[in-house]
Amino acid sequence: MRTGEATSPEPATPSWLGRLGLGRAELRAWVLYDCANSAAVTSIVTAIFPVYFGAVAGAHLPPALTTERYAVATTLALVLVAALSPVLGTVADVRPWKKPLLAAFAMIGIAGTAAMFLVGPGDWRLGAGLVVVVNVGLMGSFVFYDALLPHVAREDELDRVSSAGFAIGYLGGGLLLAVQLLAITRPALFGLPHGPGLSSAQATLPTRLAFLSVAIWWAAFTVPLLLRVREPTPPADARRAPVVRLAFTRLGRTARTLRAYPQAALMLLAFLVYNDGIGTIIRMATIYGTELGLPAGALIAAILLVQFIGVPCAFLFGLLAGRVGAKRAVLGGLAVYGGVAVLAYFTRTAAHFYALAILVGLVQGGTQALSRSIFASLVPRHLSGEFFGFFSVVEKVAGIVGPGIYAAAIALTGSSRGAVLSVIAFFAIGAALLSRVDVEGGQRAARAARGPETA
Repeated sequence: MRTGEATSPEPATPSWLGRLGLGRAELRAWVLYDCANSAAVTSIVTAIFPVYFGAVAGAHLPPALTTERYAVATTLALVLVAALSPVLGTVADVRPWKKPLLAAFAMIGIAGTAAMFLVGPGDWRLGAGLVVVVNVGLMGSFVFYDALLPHVAREDELDRVSSAGFAIGYLGGGLLLAVQLLAITRPALFGLPHGPGLSSAQATLPTRLAFLSVAIWWAAFTVPLLLRVREPTPPADARRAPVVRLAFTRLGRTARTLRAYPQAALMLLAFLVYNDGIGTIIRMATIYGTELGLPAGALIAAILLVQFIGVPCAFLFGLLAGRVGAKRAVLGGLAVYGGVAVLAYFTRTAAHFYALAILVGLVQGGTQALSRSIFASLVPRHLSGEFFGFFSVVEKVAGIVGPGIYAAAIALTGSSRGAVLSVIAFFAIGAALLSRVDVEGGQRAARAARGPETA
C-alpha cells in the first residue's frame, strides 16, 4: 500500500459515528472542510452577497443592469476555473501538493470573502471583482478536496463519507446562515447599530460582518484537514511528467476512451446541459429577488429554507430512486426545476419566493447526487478515477453557459423576467438527452469490461 492511502491507524469507532463513515479522525477532518466551504457557497455565492450586491454595491445602477453585471462576473469566474481545472486535476494526481494547493486556493477565497467587508454603496466594480476571486478560490480548492477522498476513505467507506460531507456541509452552512440572518434582521441582539438615522456604513455593518464571519468560519474548519489528513504520495513515474502537457493528454485520452461507453458519454452530455440550468438558478436566485424588490431578510430566509429541506429530501430522493429508478427520479427533478423557472417569471411576493425555495429544496441535492450515481454505474470500476476526473471538469464547465445566457437575455430584454425563462431550455434539452440514456444497457457494458482500457 502506498503512503497516503486510506489506512486504519486507529480502530473505527463502534458507534453512530462509525456507521456514518466518520469513525476515524482523518475522516472527520476531511468532512469538516465541507462544513468550511459550504458557508461560502451558502452565504457568499447563493444568499447574502448577491442580495447585497444588488441592493448596495449596485444601488446606483438600474436593477436589471446590476443583475447583468453580477452574471457577467460569475461567468468570468467559472471560465477561469474551467480553464484551470484540467491542470489542477492533474497536479492533484501527480504531485504531492494536494494539501498545500488546497490551502492556497482556500486562502484566496478566504481573503476575497474578508475583503467583501470593504464593499460599500456603489462599489459594484470591487464587488464584482471579489465575486471572481472568491469563486476561483472556492472551486479551485474543491479540485484538491475531492482528490483527497480516495486517500482518506477505504473503498467500502466512499459513499458514506461522501454523503456525510454533503450533509455536514448543508448543516454547517445553514447554521451559520441562520445566525447571520438573525444579526442582519435583529442587529440590536448583537449590540450592532440599529434604528433610524444610521449612516450607510452603520446600516450595512451587520451584513458586512457576515462576510467576515464566513472568512473566519472557512479558515477555522480548514485547519483540521491540514493537520489530520496525510498528504498522499503520487506514483514516482507520474512525478517526472510535465504537468500541463500531461493534463491535456489525459483529457484527450479519457475523451477517446469514453467513446467505448456511449451511454456514459450521453449521460455526461445530459448532465452538462441540465446542471448548467441548476447552477444558474443557485447563483442567480437571490439577486433576481433583489431586482424584484423583495426584502433582503426574506431572500436569505428562503435560501436557509433550501438548506434545511435539502438534507432530508436528498435521502428521500434516494428512496424514490429505489422505487422508480434513478433516471426517472432525476427526470422528475428536472420537471420540478422547469416549473421553478416558470413560477419565477410570475413571482411578485416573498411568499412566492418561499414557495420556489421549497420546490428547489425538494430536488436540488437528490437530482445532483443521483446524476453522479447514474454516471458511476455506467463506467467500468477500473476506469472510475479517470472518468470522474473528466466528470469533474465537465461539472465545472457546466456552470459557464447559463449565467452567460442569463446576462445576454437581460441585455436584450432589459429585464430578468425574460432571462429566467431562458433557463427552462437547459432542463428541457437535458431531460431529452437523459431520456435517451439506456441505463441498463450501459451498466451491462460497464460490467462486461475487462482489463485496463487503452487510449
